[in-house]
Amino acid sequence: MNQARLLAILGVLVFTVVTVLFTFYRVDERERVIVVRFGQILRSDEPPGLHRKVPFVDDARHFDARVLTFDVGAQSIPTKEKKYLLVSAFVKWRVLDVRQYFLAVDGLESKARARVEQFVNAGVRDEFSKRTVPSLIAAERAKIMQALTERADREARKFGVEVLDVRLQRVDFTDDAVQLAFQRMKSERARNANDLRGQGEETADRIRAGAERQREVLLADVYRQAERIRGEGDARSTAIYAEAYSRAPEFFALYRSLNAYKESFKKKDDILVVDPSSDFFKYMKKPTR
Repeated sequence: MNQARLLAILGVLVFTVVTVLFTFYRVDERERVIVVRFGQILRSDEPPGLHRKVPFVDDARHFDARVLTFDVGAQSIPTKEKKYLLVSAFVKWRVLDVRQYFLAVDGLESKARARVEQFVNAGVRDEFSKRTVPSLIAAERAKIMQALTERADREARKFGVEVLDVRLQRVDFTDDAVQLAFQRMKSERARNANDLRGQGEETADRIRAGAERQREVLLADVYRQAERIRGEGDARSTAIYAEAYSRAPEFFALYRSLNAYKESFKKKDDILVVDPSSDFFKYMKKPTR
Protein backbone atom coordinates (compact mmCIF):
# COMPACT_ATOMS: atom_id res chain seq x y z
CA MET A 1 0.00 0.00 0.00
CA ASN A 2 2.80 2.36 0.92
CA GLN A 3 4.61 1.40 -2.26
CA ALA A 4 1.57 2.16 -4.36
CA ARG A 5 1.19 5.50 -2.67
CA LEU A 6 4.87 6.25 -3.25
CA LEU A 7 4.54 5.43 -6.93
CA ALA A 8 1.47 7.62 -7.18
CA ILE A 9 3.22 10.52 -5.50
CA LEU A 10 6.23 10.00 -7.75
CA GLY A 11 4.00 9.96 -10.80
CA VAL A 12 2.28 13.17 -9.71
CA LEU A 13 5.64 14.81 -9.16
CA VAL A 14 6.91 13.73 -12.58
CA PHE A 15 3.72 14.92 -14.22
CA THR A 16 3.96 18.20 -12.38
CA VAL A 17 7.58 18.71 -13.36
CA VAL A 18 6.87 17.83 -16.98
CA THR A 19 3.83 20.08 -16.97
CA VAL A 20 5.88 22.93 -15.57
CA LEU A 21 8.61 22.32 -18.11
CA PHE A 22 6.12 22.37 -20.96
CA THR A 23 4.29 25.35 -19.50
CA PHE A 24 7.16 27.78 -19.16
CA TYR A 25 9.76 28.73 -21.73
CA ARG A 26 12.66 31.13 -21.68
CA VAL A 27 13.47 33.76 -24.30
CA ASP A 28 17.15 34.75 -24.70
CA GLU A 29 18.29 38.15 -25.98
CA ARG A 30 19.93 36.39 -28.92
CA GLU A 31 16.73 34.64 -30.02
CA ARG A 32 13.44 35.23 -31.72
CA VAL A 33 10.54 33.08 -30.47
CA ILE A 34 7.07 32.32 -31.74
CA VAL A 35 4.36 30.29 -30.04
CA VAL A 36 2.43 27.95 -32.32
CA ARG A 37 -0.80 26.07 -31.60
CA PHE A 38 -1.80 23.44 -34.13
CA GLY A 39 0.19 25.20 -36.83
CA GLN A 40 -1.26 28.64 -36.07
CA ILE A 41 0.98 31.40 -34.71
CA LEU A 42 -0.32 32.73 -31.40
CA ARG A 43 2.48 35.09 -30.43
CA SER A 44 5.81 36.23 -31.85
CA ASP A 45 8.77 38.36 -30.86
CA GLU A 46 8.33 37.80 -27.16
CA PRO A 47 10.61 39.97 -25.01
CA PRO A 48 13.54 38.31 -23.23
CA GLY A 49 12.61 36.51 -20.04
CA LEU A 50 10.40 33.65 -18.75
CA HIS A 51 7.01 33.13 -20.41
CA ARG A 52 4.08 30.72 -20.08
CA LYS A 53 2.15 28.69 -22.62
CA VAL A 54 -0.45 25.96 -22.60
CA PRO A 55 1.42 22.71 -21.99
CA PHE A 56 1.25 19.92 -24.57
CA VAL A 57 -0.78 22.19 -26.85
CA ASP A 58 1.36 25.22 -27.55
CA ASP A 59 4.87 24.91 -29.01
CA ALA A 60 7.58 27.56 -28.59
CA ARG A 61 9.87 27.79 -31.62
CA HIS A 62 13.29 29.40 -31.09
CA PHE A 63 15.28 31.02 -33.87
CA ASP A 64 18.75 32.53 -33.82
CA ALA A 65 18.54 36.33 -34.00
CA ARG A 66 22.28 36.95 -34.18
CA VAL A 67 24.07 38.16 -37.31
CA LEU A 68 24.89 35.06 -39.35
CA THR A 69 27.42 34.64 -42.16
CA PHE A 70 27.59 32.23 -45.06
CA ASP A 71 29.80 31.98 -48.15
CA VAL A 72 28.47 32.15 -51.68
CA GLY A 73 30.31 29.59 -53.78
CA ALA A 74 32.62 30.74 -56.58
CA GLN A 75 31.01 30.97 -60.00
CA SER A 76 32.14 31.97 -63.47
CA ILE A 77 30.43 35.19 -64.58
CA PRO A 78 30.76 37.05 -67.94
CA THR A 79 31.55 40.76 -67.98
CA LYS A 80 30.44 43.45 -70.40
CA GLU A 81 33.25 42.56 -72.81
CA LYS A 82 32.36 38.83 -72.52
CA LYS A 83 35.34 37.95 -70.36
CA TYR A 84 34.70 35.41 -67.63
CA LEU A 85 35.65 36.12 -64.02
CA LEU A 86 35.63 33.77 -61.07
CA VAL A 87 33.58 35.46 -58.33
CA SER A 88 32.91 34.45 -54.73
CA ALA A 89 31.27 36.41 -51.91
CA PHE A 90 29.99 36.16 -48.36
CA VAL A 91 26.74 37.44 -46.87
CA LYS A 92 25.90 38.74 -43.41
CA TRP A 93 22.21 38.41 -42.52
CA ARG A 94 19.78 37.95 -39.63
CA VAL A 95 16.14 37.21 -38.90
CA LEU A 96 14.19 40.46 -38.84
CA ASP A 97 10.51 39.43 -38.76
CA VAL A 98 10.21 36.03 -37.14
CA ARG A 99 6.51 35.60 -38.02
CA GLN A 100 7.11 36.22 -41.71
CA TYR A 101 10.30 34.13 -41.53
CA PHE A 102 8.35 31.18 -40.15
CA LEU A 103 5.54 31.47 -42.69
CA ALA A 104 7.81 31.92 -45.74
CA VAL A 105 10.60 29.40 -45.13
CA ASP A 106 9.17 27.34 -42.23
CA GLY A 107 11.81 28.92 -40.04
CA LEU A 108 14.51 26.83 -41.71
CA GLU A 109 17.89 28.51 -41.93
CA SER A 110 18.91 26.38 -44.92
CA LYS A 111 15.91 27.58 -46.95
CA ALA A 112 16.56 31.20 -46.05
CA ARG A 113 20.23 30.91 -46.98
CA ALA A 114 19.37 29.28 -50.31
CA ARG A 115 16.99 32.08 -51.23
CA VAL A 116 19.41 34.84 -50.18
CA GLU A 117 22.19 33.15 -52.13
CA GLN A 118 19.90 33.04 -55.18
CA PHE A 119 19.30 36.79 -54.94
CA VAL A 120 23.01 37.51 -54.49
CA ASN A 121 24.01 35.38 -57.49
CA ALA A 122 21.41 37.07 -59.69
CA GLY A 123 22.59 40.49 -58.54
CA VAL A 124 26.25 39.62 -59.19
CA ARG A 125 25.44 38.51 -62.73
CA ASP A 126 23.46 41.67 -63.46
CA GLU A 127 26.11 44.01 -62.02
CA PHE A 128 29.03 42.28 -63.72
CA SER A 129 27.30 42.15 -67.11
CA LYS A 130 27.11 45.97 -67.13
CA ARG A 131 30.77 46.60 -66.34
CA THR A 132 34.23 46.01 -67.77
CA VAL A 133 37.04 44.09 -66.08
CA PRO A 134 39.07 47.13 -64.86
CA SER A 135 36.05 48.69 -63.14
CA LEU A 136 35.08 45.36 -61.56
CA ILE A 137 38.53 44.63 -60.17
CA ALA A 138 39.17 48.00 -58.56
CA ALA A 139 37.32 51.13 -59.60
CA GLU A 140 33.68 50.25 -58.82
CA ARG A 141 34.03 47.37 -56.40
CA ALA A 142 32.57 49.24 -53.42
CA LYS A 143 29.68 50.50 -55.52
CA ILE A 144 28.92 46.97 -56.70
CA MET A 145 28.88 45.57 -53.15
CA GLN A 146 26.52 48.33 -52.02
CA ALA A 147 24.18 47.59 -54.93
CA LEU A 148 24.27 43.86 -54.18
CA THR A 149 23.49 44.47 -50.49
CA GLU A 150 20.55 46.75 -51.24
CA ARG A 151 19.10 44.38 -53.82
CA ALA A 152 19.45 41.26 -51.70
CA ASP A 153 18.04 43.03 -48.63
CA ARG A 154 15.04 44.28 -50.58
CA GLU A 155 14.18 40.76 -51.72
CA ALA A 156 15.06 39.06 -48.42
CA ARG A 157 12.71 41.27 -46.38
CA LYS A 158 9.82 39.62 -48.20
CA PHE A 159 10.43 36.52 -46.07
CA GLY A 160 11.48 38.22 -42.86
CA VAL A 161 15.26 38.36 -43.33
CA GLU A 162 17.53 41.40 -43.28
CA VAL A 163 20.72 41.34 -45.39
CA LEU A 164 23.28 43.53 -43.68
CA ASP A 165 26.22 43.20 -46.04
CA VAL A 166 27.36 41.45 -49.20
CA ARG A 167 31.11 41.35 -49.72
CA LEU A 168 33.04 40.20 -52.75
CA GLN A 169 35.81 37.89 -51.60
CA ARG A 170 37.40 36.97 -54.88
CA VAL A 171 37.23 38.54 -58.33
CA ASP A 172 39.73 36.86 -60.57
CA PHE A 173 40.14 35.46 -64.04
CA THR A 174 39.29 31.83 -64.64
CA ASP A 175 42.13 29.48 -65.55
CA ASP A 176 41.16 29.54 -69.22
CA ALA A 177 40.94 33.31 -69.19
CA VAL A 178 44.32 33.58 -67.49
CA GLN A 179 45.93 31.37 -70.13
CA LEU A 180 44.21 33.31 -72.90
CA ALA A 181 45.32 36.63 -71.40
CA PHE A 182 48.85 35.30 -71.02
CA GLN A 183 48.97 34.20 -74.64
CA ARG A 184 47.52 37.52 -75.76
CA MET A 185 50.08 39.44 -73.69
CA LYS A 186 52.85 37.23 -75.05
CA SER A 187 51.72 37.85 -78.63
CA GLU A 188 51.42 41.57 -77.97
CA ARG A 189 54.90 41.74 -76.46
CA ALA A 190 56.32 39.77 -79.38
CA ARG A 191 54.60 42.15 -81.81
CA ASN A 192 55.93 45.17 -79.94
CA ALA A 193 59.41 43.63 -79.93
CA ASN A 194 59.21 43.05 -83.69
CA ASP A 195 58.02 46.61 -84.21
CA LEU A 196 60.84 48.01 -82.09
CA ARG A 197 63.35 45.75 -83.83
CA GLY A 198 62.08 46.92 -87.23
CA GLN A 199 62.26 50.55 -86.12
CA GLY A 200 65.79 49.96 -84.84
CA GLU A 201 66.88 48.38 -88.10
CA GLU A 202 65.29 51.22 -90.05
CA THR A 203 67.06 53.79 -87.88
CA ALA A 204 70.34 51.89 -88.21
CA ASP A 205 70.00 51.79 -92.00
CA ARG A 206 69.21 55.49 -92.03
CA ILE A 207 72.23 56.29 -89.84
CA ARG A 208 74.43 53.98 -91.87
CA ALA A 209 73.28 55.58 -95.14
CA GLY A 210 73.83 59.06 -93.69
CA ALA A 211 77.32 58.09 -92.51
CA GLU A 212 78.14 56.60 -95.90
CA ARG A 213 76.87 59.73 -97.63
CA GLN A 214 78.94 61.95 -95.31
CA ARG A 215 81.95 59.72 -95.98
CA GLU A 216 81.53 60.10 -99.73
CA VAL A 217 81.06 63.85 -99.36
CA LEU A 218 84.16 64.14 -97.18
CA LEU A 219 86.24 62.00 -99.54
CA ALA A 220 85.08 64.01 -102.51
CA ASP A 221 85.85 67.25 -100.72
CA VAL A 222 89.27 66.00 -99.64
CA TYR A 223 90.02 64.74 -103.17
CA ARG A 224 88.94 68.08 -104.59
CA GLN A 225 91.16 69.93 -102.16
CA ALA A 226 94.07 67.55 -102.87
CA GLU A 227 93.65 68.02 -106.60
CA ARG A 228 93.51 71.76 -106.13
CA ILE A 229 96.64 71.73 -103.98
CA ARG A 230 98.39 69.36 -106.41
CA GLY A 231 97.43 71.64 -109.30
CA GLU A 232 98.73 74.66 -107.44
CA GLY A 233 101.97 72.77 -106.64
CA ASP A 234 102.39 71.69 -110.25
CA ALA A 235 101.79 75.27 -111.40
CA ARG A 236 104.36 76.59 -108.92
CA SER A 237 106.79 73.83 -109.90
CA THR A 238 106.36 74.67 -113.56
CA ALA A 239 106.84 78.34 -112.85
CA ILE A 240 109.99 77.63 -110.84
CA TYR A 241 111.31 75.36 -113.59
CA ALA A 242 110.55 78.01 -116.19
CA GLU A 243 112.23 80.71 -114.13
CA ALA A 244 115.29 78.51 -113.51
CA TYR A 245 115.51 77.60 -117.18
CA SER A 246 115.29 81.24 -118.24
CA ARG A 247 118.12 82.16 -115.84
CA ALA A 248 120.52 79.30 -116.65
CA PRO A 249 119.42 77.12 -119.53
CA GLU A 250 122.64 75.14 -119.70
CA PHE A 251 122.69 74.37 -115.99
CA PHE A 252 119.03 73.43 -116.06
CA ALA A 253 119.69 71.00 -118.93
CA LEU A 254 122.57 69.48 -116.95
CA TYR A 255 120.38 69.13 -113.86
CA ARG A 256 117.66 67.37 -115.77
CA SER A 257 120.19 65.02 -117.41
CA LEU A 258 121.64 64.11 -113.99
CA ASN A 259 118.16 63.30 -112.68
CA ALA A 260 117.58 61.15 -115.76
CA TYR A 261 120.84 59.25 -115.09
CA LYS A 262 119.85 58.79 -111.46
CA GLU A 263 116.44 57.37 -112.29
CA SER A 264 117.87 55.13 -115.03
CA PHE A 265 120.54 53.46 -112.88
CA LYS A 266 118.83 52.90 -109.50
CA LYS A 267 119.91 49.24 -109.31
CA LYS A 268 123.18 47.55 -110.10
CA ASP A 269 121.64 45.11 -112.53
CA ASP A 270 119.80 47.78 -114.54
CA ILE A 271 120.66 47.61 -118.25
CA LEU A 272 120.09 50.44 -120.66
CA VAL A 273 120.62 50.08 -124.41
CA VAL A 274 121.16 53.52 -125.91
CA ASP A 275 123.12 54.79 -128.90
CA PRO A 276 126.33 56.31 -127.46
CA SER A 277 126.07 59.18 -129.90
CA SER A 278 122.61 60.17 -128.61
CA ASP A 279 122.04 63.32 -126.59
CA PHE A 280 121.43 61.15 -123.49
CA PHE A 281 125.19 60.83 -123.01
CA LYS A 282 125.84 64.41 -123.91
CA TYR A 283 127.32 65.31 -120.51
CA MET A 284 129.22 62.00 -120.17
CA LYS A 285 131.38 62.68 -123.17
CA LYS A 286 134.69 64.47 -123.08
CA PRO A 287 133.86 68.13 -122.99
CA THR A 288 134.95 70.13 -126.02
CA ARG A 289 136.95 73.27 -125.53
